Amino acid sequence: MRRSVRLVVVTLGGEREATVRTAGAVRRFLGGRAALWTGFAVVHVALIALNLYGQGQPLGDVTSVYRVWAENAVDGLVRMGIDVPWVYPILAFAPMTAALALGSEWYAQTWLAIVSVLDAIAFSILLGSARLSRTRRIAAWWWVGFLAVLGPIALGRIDAITVPIAITGLLFAASRPRVAAVLLTVGAWVKVWPAALVAALVIAARRRVEVVTVAAALSVGILAVSIVAGAGANAIGFIVEQAGRGLQIEAPLATAWLWQIVAGAKDVTIVYDRDILTFQIEGPGADVAAALTTPLMIVGVAVIVLFGVRAALRRAHLGELLAPLSLGFVVVLMVANKVGSPQFATWLAAPVILGLVYRPARFAVPAALAGAVALVTHIIYPYWYGWLLIANPAFVFLLTVKSGLLIAMLVWSLRAVWQAGRPKQVSEG
Repeated sequence: MRRSVRLVVVTLGGEREATVRTAGAVRRFLGGRAALWTGFAVVHVALIALNLYGQGQPLGDVTSVYRVWAENAVDGLVRMGIDVPWVYPILAFAPMTAALALGSEWYAQTWLAIVSVLDAIAFSILLGSARLSRTRRIAAWWWVGFLAVLGPIALGRIDAITVPIAITGLLFAASRPRVAAVLLTVGAWVKVWPAALVAALVIAARRRVEVVTVAAALSVGILAVSIVAGAGANAIGFIVEQAGRGLQIEAPLATAWLWQIVAGAKDVTIVYDRDILTFQIEGPGADVAAALTTPLMIVGVAVIVLFGVRAALRRAHLGELLAPLSLGFVVVLMVANKVGSPQFATWLAAPVILGLVYRPARFAVPAALAGAVALVTHIIYPYWYGWLLIANPAFVFLLTVKSGLLIAMLVWSLRAVWQAGRPKQVSEG
């Protein structure tokens, strides 16, 4: 009897040790580079498949708009941003044209390959070549998860070109500010939003004069080349083009009019603008709201600048200030925006990844909020976007929730920037 009990105890002990060893092996695998690269590859393959074969035409802009622009330029017809004003800065044309490398019939696949390669470069820089730290591992897994919940829009727009450039630029901010300035400036001349990260870097960096000099010199060079190519005033035509947009249905401000449609208002409708290829609100006050977004954005940016300068004067170090300041700038561009396209959610990746690299515990809240924004965005677009176009109450509610999440992130970032550099309290003996 005693021998049987001893055998049972030994057996249970062996099983427990085997379980512990297995759990340890799983943890070691998940904490290693192989698992991270496996997750990265699986997510990108899934996103590529969704873009190519998923419902809702997730690659519609790429294949129906970008490809036409690129083909027209190659055929000597119209060069967007040079011969005519364009909604994007001039460098956006580079990846659009590069996607023609394997021919027009392979345009979609080539585009997705370009974006995936850029993501892989940024991912490798995030992981680094030294021993993989816990914070970088957390940031890398978060990015993989963020891409997964965001869905095909993560790869299927021009914004997808700028996100890995922005991530890399922010990661280089502490050690190589001039390289960071080059990358972020190039990103801004592809899609404007990384200019906000340049502003954050100027405020947070100790070597801000170098950052300003590099960004200004590179911008002047890009403008000069554009003018020599014949762009003239079209080189900055994207500013005017953006200013002329109406209130797009995904914009946070548009939810007020969408709820009016839900309530049965007959004088508020959703219309398609064929000039800029977007669905917009048409109704009393919508044009005024669209016009107010620009001054609202200016005020929001000014407030964040003041908060950031205050933190810099209080000697906040770059690791404490740059991530929340960048997040604040990015979220203001999203909240006070008349456009509000679903791909704007991709912008959140760059500041959140930087925040997780420096302070993962502190950045847990905005990381969770950004993940929720990505999930809501994925639910709405591209699969069931048609429900939003008819102002279905459930989808208008989801859009309202998304706006609330963005506002929560903005409040968090303002608080974090305000607290940055705060003098330590001296306790009384």
